[in-house]
Amino acid sequence: MSVISVFKSIVIEIADMKYNEAPLLTSQHLAEMEGIGVKLARLRRARKVRQADAAARAGLARSTAVLIEKGDPSRTWGQIFRYLEAIAPGLSLPALLQESDPSLAALAQAEATQRVRPMSAAELQALDF
Repeated sequence: MSVISVFKSIVIEIADMKYNEAPLLTSQHLAEMEGIGVKLARLRRARKVRQADAAARAGLARSTAVLIEKGDPSRTWGQIFRYLEAIAPGLSLPALLQESDPSLAALAQAEATQRVRPMSAAELQALDF
């Protein structure tokens, strides 16, 4: 047996060992996991951290970071906490869930639609009650 075929068989066995948690969770829990992933991705963008950099700081592969941000239920809490620490050192999970980080407020303000031009006199009069 060649080294390559042995390596391929080991990789296949390792891939088969992964356990899919999604069927064991309720739809509410899956939605909560997805929400945590969305909040982590939003925090990362608010802090202007590249996904690859955050993954490297957390000691994770970039593909794992992608799965965390998608809300994959098979990711461990340890991976999620390490990823959070890599993005925002010292920020707790409750603070993430409450979105109390100032960078998130700045991102929300930047994303808010802003008026490009001032309202005309006719538009102002139409709004006058």
